Amino acid sequence: MNILRDHDLRRLNSFGFAARAEHFCRVSELDELRAALAEARRQHWAVTLLGGGSNLLLTRDLPGLVLQPALPGIELLEQRGEQLLLRVGAGENWHALVEHCIARGWHGLENLALIPGSAGAAPIQNIGAYGVELVDVFDSLEAIEIASGAAAEFSRDECRFGYRDSVFKGRLAGQFAITAIRLRLSARAEFEIGYGALAETLARRLPDAAPPTARQLADAVIALRRSKLPDPARLGNAGSFFHNPLVDAAQFAALRAQHPQLPHYPQADGRVKLAAAWLVERAGWKGYREGAIGVHDRQAIVLVHDFTRAGGSGAQLLALAERIRADVQRRFGVWLQIEPRLL
Repeated sequence: MNILRDHDLRRLNSFGFAARAEHFCRVSELDELRAALAEARRQHWAVTLLGGGSNLLLTRDLPGLVLQPALPGIELLEQRGEQLLLRVGAGENWHALVEHCIARGWHGLENLALIPGSAGAAPIQNIGAYGVELVDVFDSLEAIEIASGAAAEFSRDECRFGYRDSVFKGRLAGQFAITAIRLRLSARAEFEIGYGALAETLARRLPDAAPPTARQLADAVIALRRSKLPDPARLGNAGSFFHNPLVDAAQFAALRAQHPQLPHYPQADGRVKLAAAWLVERAGWKGYREGAIGVHDRQAIVLVHDFTRAGGSGAQLLALAERIRADVQRRFGVWLQIEPRLL
């Protein structure tokens, strides 16, 4: 275990904003994690957990201990017929995990290709894309309680997954360090390909209407994400900055009467999901720039930090996000929720 002082976090957040940790420790073994947490308790340090830094906006320096669990490992625990149970260390790169599973014929993660970040961060916001969410393949997770160092496990139900949400973003936020997740995958190739943009991409790539292979599906997802998201080497970002909002049927009816072209997705509970990107773009923010920060010119819910320009801070980007939210609220009566974790 090596605890560093006054550590630069610029390369540990995908926005690339300058921030420093009073103390920082990256651990790759459970014993190191327990030792780091014990030291934090002895020193009365606040503990901030850091995953891959891809769903994070740093607005200030962080006191106490910033702890990055980087535990490795991908293990097939059991196979019963076509059903597989996989254990994945929290430090495994998510996209590398998807590629690992595709190469072995383990299906279920194809739609989640190219999502940045680590496996341990995936349950926190119930990552999802193109009709599939983590909850669809999730079994359970292993964790360490920060306050006591005790081991814990959480079932799928105990995680209380919702749309880009879990108990770890709410009641248990910051209380547990996730060390591993378990996923239920399948040896049978049954894919979710009905999501609009994905279906259109597959139709262009497979004009004979043949069902896609896992490789073809993942490649279509990768191409679709790359067509909408900026080059992270030039434009720091955290992917979608705003959630797609959910409104009740009455509010949707009123909005659609005023905006017939409003994209919408009916939900099983009667609510309707709206496209946040459409709302932000229609409000005129797409492509907006303010020095080194702004809104991506190809995807209106992606806020960016331009590395080729001087200046720019997390606080400045958050202020821009608040102005966008206030404008969308004024125009449409819809309040956008911020997706990245704010620190």
